[in-house]
Amino acid sequence: MAEERHDKESAGEKLEHGYDRMIQRVHEAFQHAGERGISLRQALDRAREAATKVDGLTREEAHKVGEWVRRDLHDAGDYLAGTGHELRDWLYMDLELIEYRLFDLFAQAADQTKLALLQFEEAALHADELHSGEVTGPGTLECRNCGELLHFKKAGHIPPCPRCHQSVFERKKARSDAG
Repeated sequence: MAEERHDKESAGEKLEHGYDRMIQRVHEAFQHAGERGISLRQALDRAREAATKVDGLTREEAHKVGEWVRRDLHDAGDYLAGTGHELRDWLYMDLELIEYRLFDLFAQAADQTKLALLQFEEAALHADELHSGEVTGPGTLECRNCGELLHFKKAGHIPPCPRCHQSVFERKKARSDAG
């Protein structure tokens, strides 16, 4: 029983590490592309491939982690492009609580995503639902059932709501001043 729990924790940590590494690789792909530019899809494809070769993720795990990264970057890019607010508003939490390295990588990748959204009018993935068991990046999630807030300082697995035990969340963002 304890061994099974350890295996689940190890698998969870593996996916969380994979999320962090994928954000880093997407950021590096944007940096190396320079003037030529690169789409988020291309950057993620390269990051997924590296995740299977270097990080030991299965193709299925790399695909899943890639979808989580894409979801979060699209959501952040869409928010930044649509509101003109800063990433700190999208995170809805104090930046001092977030691991600086991860925030820096995420911010730069999100900024590239924002540019891609503005330049190519790529339809942003409006995945406003996040579910228990998925991995999310830094920020605050709100339970759709009871409003409980979950704060993530770094990539982590989304647990069931500690208050009502439901499994559907949405990202909490600062309210827009427009109105």
